[in-house]
Amino acid sequence: MAVNEDALLTEQMAYYRARAPEYDRVYAEREDLRELLTVVDDLPIAGDVLELACGTGQWTGALAARASSVTAVDASPEVLGIAQARTASADVRFERVDVFNWQPPRRYDTVFFAFWLSHVPPSRLGDFWNTVAAALAPHGKAIFIDEGPSAAAREDVAAEVRRLDDGSEYRIVKVFHDPEELTGELAELGWSADIRTREEFFVGIAEPRSATFT
Repeated sequence: MAVNEDALLTEQMAYYRARAPEYDRVYAEREDLRELLTVVDDLPIAGDVLELACGTGQWTGALAARASSVTAVDASPEVLGIAQARTASADVRFERVDVFNWQPPRRYDTVFFAFWLSHVPPSRLGDFWNTVAAALAPHGKAIFIDEGPSAAAREDVAAEVRRLDDGSEYRIVKVFHDPEELTGELAELGWSADIRTREEFFVGIAEPRSATFT
């Protein structure tokens, strides 16, 4: 049965708004996620940074320690409130933004997103990376982290069901990318990417190959 992507994305946004009070629990429970946070120290994060889908700010503070400034955006005001309370830095500002319906008003040296690419429907992958390219300054880099393909078989659009503590259920997009295949997909979209696995995760660094900046 065909999936109504607009409805699915609306439900995904509702899920993350409702999940905001529970969101940080997974970091408390999983040592591998807490260790993964330290990978920021080894990545070429510099200058003005745009963080897409910042969630509750688990990554924002680490980015701020490496950046001149951080603009952290998310569609959920509930998680943004938590992120603002967690991040005490004058160099960080938060904005409510739906990445699927937004164009960046300026350019950044680094665009960062963790555990977001897997929530982008394959049919919107090209548009999403066009948005990332529009946000990058000349010689800027996109840096991204996500789960690898081992957790589930790939589907065109994986409408995965998630349940919250109150028993409510929501469908979300969940696409598990294979790093090698993703590198090829990005090449077709005009990007040069280096994607490496780190246990159950992958870490990618990408640059537009032939973008024209104005």
